[in-house]
Amino acid sequence: MPGTRLGRAAVVLMAGVVLGCAQPGETEETDMSQVVTFLNSGQVLPATLPFSEAVRVGNLLILSGQIGNRPGALELVPGGIAEEARQVMENIRTTLTAHGAGMQDVVKCTVMLADMADWPAFNEVYRGFFTAPYPARSAFGANGLAIGARVEVECLAVIRAGASPLLSPDAAHFGRVRHRRSASFGLPGLTVVESDTSRLDAGRV
Repeated sequence: MPGTRLGRAAVVLMAGVVLGCAQPGETEETDMSQVVTFLNSGQVLPATLPFSEAVRVGNLLILSGQIGNRPGALELVPGGIAEEARQVMENIRTTLTAHGAGMQDVVKCTVMLADMADWPAFNEVYRGFFTAPYPARSAFGANGLAIGARVEVECLAVIRAGASPLLSPDAAHFGRVRHRRSASFGLPGLTVVESDTSRLDAGRV
């Protein structure tokens, strides 16, 4: 009947949209440069905050800004700019390590200071966490930072060959990540992985 044929045609059309442009006999392969992984280890900031501590796109690791808070709490370390700066850099190192990278993999830092007069004191601490050749860097003064911090630093890192571009080592170890396909980023077939490793319990896996 015409109505039945029209219904079948609509189903076929919808299936074609869902499946994309794959041709018969083709095997879909993931382009690792289009793999996006949202990461939260819970080792530095509470995992309940409304942002990921890092996002991995292929081998690029994008860190959210870090402040000088005590790990796991929204409380700044005492001691002024020098101690806050040191804790900021330690928090960055902890976050990098949690997701398969290290300070040697950092390629760019952005520094935000509540008072640019603190620049020399910050710089003295910063130098102790890198060796030449240093990452690219930019800095600016800010009219206030989260929870009254004196300094915030965000970084970009490139994870070296050999590390999985799909999952961070901790997420891959526990094997509990939510995996979905999405074209919402404007890239057909983009692979999106959400990894909240702070909620994984090794004793229960």
